[in-house]
Amino acid sequence: MKQDYLQMKVLELAPEVFVSGQLYEHDVRLAAKQRVRSIINNRDDGETPGQPLSADLASVAESLGVTFVHFPVNPSGITADTLSAFAATVNALERPMLIFSRTGARSTRIWEQAESMIV
Repeated sequence: MKQDYLQMKVLELAPEVFVSGQLYEHDVRLAAKQRVRSIINNRDDGETPGQPLSADLASVAESLGVTFVHFPVNPSGITADTLSAFAATVNALERPMLIFSRTGARSTRIWEQAESMIV
């Protein structure tokens, strides 16, 4: 994935798995052009003013043939059940995959903690 094309900081967590900060509708369109097949949103709706609703991002993604999953994660405590559910979600999705949270740190943290369960 070309980082400069998406106009945001994108890091590769694993082959065909990328993480970034908050996505907006135009970012979803750009990710689809880069052949991203799945997007996971780790934010609750309404965390910050001006944050796009997950349903709106999902609508754009799905209109472009990209699977969108809203998987909010509480940044103050990631449980074993959350890790198992996250790993199952990731394992069921097509790659390349883009996972995002407010800054990307939360998504990176849950990926790192669940990585041993991800195939």
